Amino acid sequence: MTIDHRVTFMFAVAEYRQTLCQEARLTTSGEHIHLEFFSLIVMEKDGYPSVFVVDRPATGLPLPPRLRKRQQCGGACQTVLIMLVSVALCGMAIEACFIYHLYHLYHPESVASASSSKLVEDEDVTHPTEWPNYNIPPSKPLAQLTDGQDVVYGPHIMKWSTIANPFLYEMDYNNGGLIVKKEGYYYVYSKVFFSDCGSFHHSVELHTQKYSEKPIPLLQSRKISPISSSARSNSYLGGVFHFDRDDALYVRVSNTTKIQRHKSYENIFGAFMI
Repeated sequence: MTIDHRVTFMFAVAEYRQTLCQEARLTTSGEHIHLEFFSLIVMEKDGYPSVFVVDRPATGLPLPPRLRKRQQCGGACQTVLIMLVSVALCGMAIEACFIYHLYHLYHPESVASASSSKLVEDEDVTHPTEWPNYNIPPSKPLAQLTDGQDVVYGPHIMKWSTIANPFLYEMDYNNGGLIVKKEGYYYVYSKVFFSDCGSFHHSVELHTQKYSEKPIPLLQSRKISPISSSARSNSYLGGVFHFDRDDALYVRVSNTTKIQRHKSYENIFGAFMI
């Protein structure tokens, strides 16, 4: 075969190859497109083969699937939540240490007692056989009187029971009055339970030797209701005053028949030095 024939043959093979490439079939699988090509083997007449092979084009690596927005948002929220929980736990631990430090700072004796209790927990502990005496006399004068079945009222001055556990310390009681035995400032109080119909007056008054003409009103309350009313009400008075020795205190009401006497502690009268 001459050179001209060889050149002509090679051009023919190239044109045939181009025709085969245009007739190649396209196949689609998922998102990747592959081209299938055929190989051409031409055997020359002189026995030497000329092989033209078209390789399949290399395909790129598949891309990883994109994360959805919900998955991304969920991951961010989870991270933030973990951070917040960690901060909260750290704050609780710091606060506990701070409280523990303050407790031991202001109560060192409790730590010593706790440690000593461990040392003597196996030893015999003696318990007191007698109850402590809480009947300690007051440090200052005081008195409290209540109503009772032995009381007979006058028209206006309230009387108080001498058998319904009256409490008197450095003060005396005489015919409805509290007698001051020690000069000083006292808080005086009185409370009565009465039938709330018409007009009702409730007062605490002072009888003193300095002003022997008439009693001096110290506290007073007034209540006016319809006469047809069947309600019941309470009146409370209280205040601080200076008293001399032998001054007397009384409770006066407009009408003692309106006083309700269901319980002894519903009507009281008392004073104590401050």
